[in-house]
Amino acid sequence: AGYIRVVKRFAGFLGRSPDTASIEDLRRYQLHLVDHGISPISLNATLTGLKFLFETTLDHPDLLPVEYYPMVFTLPAPISAIAYTNKAVIYGLLFEVAAETLSTIAADPKHLGAQIGATLVLHTWGSALTHHPHVHGIIPGGGLSLDGERWLACKPGFFLSVRVLSRLFRRRFLEQLSKAQAAGQLQFFGEHAHLSDAAAFADWLATLKKCEWVVYAKRPFAGPDAVLAYLSRYTHHPPGGYRQLTAYQHGRTGGYVSLERLPS
Repeated sequence: AGYIRVVKRFAGFLGRSPDTASIEDLRRYQLHLVDHGISPISLNATLTGLKFLFETTLDHPDLLPVEYYPMVFTLPAPISAIAYTNKAVIYGLLFEVAAETLSTIAADPKHLGAQIGATLVLHTWGSALTHHPHVHGIIPGGGLSLDGERWLACKPGFFLSVRVLSRLFRRRFLEQLSKAQAAGQLQFFGEHAHLSDAAAFADWLATLKKCEWVVYAKRPFAGPDAVLAYLSRYTHHPPGGYRQLTAYQHGRTGGYVSLERLPS
């Protein structure tokens, strides 16, 4: 909140967006503050805030000057198994339900009471090169109040209860999956062919209501550069990393990449 006030007051002094400020504008503003009797402590806090604005925020304009939390939403193995032949439906639900779960719990006044944003990245394979659909999320540690008038920060080092997120994620995903099956949007083959029957599918869903669904959060990032570094690992690397790239061939009709598990 203090940082936002610093930027707001500087913008008011300039009469325009602070990202257009020059060195001369900063010098004039400092003299203005001194002339109006600002205390040394407040002046130092203001200059620290403006330094952060120009050296961090404006270098990464899409990142807010707040803590960012990495989170992961994972599907149980039985759903991963049917996802392999129902990618569009189940991957879509994974995105939609993860986003809905985060926004619903965050908007609850018992938790944060704010409108939040999130960046979600789908991963369909694990580091062992097995089919393992999950979503990585990067979420700012706070959001706009429900009336849109102020920023509400979460407690330092704690975003939302993963237990509460997990329970809602499980319930909403199974509800949506049941609707997809009833609408004939899912296909089943081999050992899962019996799930085409509504009663068998309902029995199968019942077992998934009893198991734990993994939603976990890590410690907040150490700054904007760490956020970008984390995100790039999940958007610009092959599954498992480049160490597992063992062969590449390209010809007139296309190419292939060969990946295998290397000894650690």
